[in-house]
Amino acid sequence: MRPRPEEEGRQEGAGDHLDVVIVGAGLSGVGAAYRLQTECPDRSYAILESRDTMGGTWDLFRYPGVRSDSDMFTLGYPFKPWREAKSIADGPSILSYIKETAAEFGIDEKIRYGTRVLSADWSTDEALWTLTLEQDGVRRTLTCEFLYSCAGYYNYEQPYAPTFPGIDSFAGEVVHPQFWPEDLDYTGKKVVIIGSGATAVTLVPSMAEQASHVTMLQRSPTWISAVPSRDKLADKIRAALPADAAHRVVRTKNILFTIGLYQFCQRQPERARKLFTSLSTRILKDEQLVKEHFTPSYNPWDQRLCAVPDADLFKAIKKGTADVVTDHIDEFVPEGIRLNSGEVLEADIVVTATGLQLLAFGGIQPHVDGAKVDLTEQFVWRGAMMTGVPNFAVCIGYTNASWTLRADLTSRLVCKVLNHMDSNDYAAVVPQPQGELQERPLLDLASGYVQRSINEFPRQGDRSPWLVRQNYIIDAATTMRTNLSKTLKPTARSAVRRPGPAVVPEPARAPELEVAS
Repeated sequence: MRPRPEEEGRQEGAGDHLDVVIVGAGLSGVGAAYRLQTECPDRSYAILESRDTMGGTWDLFRYPGVRSDSDMFTLGYPFKPWREAKSIADGPSILSYIKETAAEFGIDEKIRYGTRVLSADWSTDEALWTLTLEQDGVRRTLTCEFLYSCAGYYNYEQPYAPTFPGIDSFAGEVVHPQFWPEDLDYTGKKVVIIGSGATAVTLVPSMAEQASHVTMLQRSPTWISAVPSRDKLADKIRAALPADAAHRVVRTKNILFTIGLYQFCQRQPERARKLFTSLSTRILKDEQLVKEHFTPSYNPWDQRLCAVPDADLFKAIKKGTADVVTDHIDEFVPEGIRLNSGEVLEADIVVTATGLQLLAFGGIQPHVDGAKVDLTEQFVWRGAMMTGVPNFAVCIGYTNASWTLRADLTSRLVCKVLNHMDSNDYAAVVPQPQGELQERPLLDLASGYVQRSINEFPRQGDRSPWLVRQNYIIDAATTMRTNLSKTLKPTARSAVRRPGPAVVPEPARAPELEVAS
């Protein structure tokens, strides 16, 4: 069995050493903590969160109407049934769900807020990570045996912000959704939203309720599909079955539908194009409008599909409170934005919903024995661990389905790896390919936010278990059955030199004097 930290001279009570460190207290981090304390109950752990509250994305983003475009039966945890009425939930509801989960299972007591990981250094000799942390401006270190990054792959501090000519001349206000001002009043004002992704299609109908008019300005169209915010079939199932059973049934139903739709789009792109354009035309009652502004040049699911609950975007357009313009920006002018066509879009407020930037592992740059790991030369194993970096895992969600589906699989796999190490008395494991791999991009999407940064990430290979599949059914059937001994190179605990408890020499004793009787 694995020696406990106190047996190795580590002060667990002092908090300077943990078995496992999870980085990020968002949806993934809380789920990882649940799996860890359930499946590896003897492991000590903590969640390090750089912000002062949990929730990750769902606490950070505060723009009007923020919501998920995945249904909550699959975005939610499999161990915590979603009980709210709406299947497509708003940000505050999702945040409340995360907090409720953390409190219910005691995970909230394991979170260390205001703790940023500045560096992570692996020692092969000691089989330990040394993390340099910053808390309230003070730096300290923490050691752990296993590091699990659940911070996602977005840069939450620096969004993608292209330079627009003449923006300084604009007389109105420019805001980015990632840093939404709490006191922004757009009542009765003209708003232009630059972008056509998930954030833009969320903002338009929400802001149109109070603004005098909202225009979505896009360079090119995005595939958009109207979906019901409430799943009527799920309601019937939940009414007929106990909560846990209903959750499993609805979750399975939605997984099968999502995968089926994705496969349909990939295998029959022309039929998929006709399907989405016909559905949009049926709602908007304007074939020319759909052709000009809602029919992209790429095929469905070459980029992520945008979902609009209850067709709210289309309804705002039909109502006349919003419209869509497809053109390129020439320059900003005091009264708004001049387009390449010469038209000027007047605006009091411009929202730059231009997207996010990718950032590997929440900005953690791993080092091994003092040398910086070149991520671009590494391959990802089972979508979870990485060559060249022992005892390190990352949480990467699906691009074509709910993030949590793969996140939960990954957390269960991490627990399987930890238990495998314990049962074999291993101090460390690292994925190692058998034979040469043909590299592929980690994320196979044509979206701009992916293409801008994906070359800075590790790669996936051309065969299992080095493929990062976008198919939950296959992953669910194979991930937990993987032969860990075949692809993980171990280091025996007996080969590791850990610093032991300090030995304090006994004070020298004065020689005894023989006293004559």
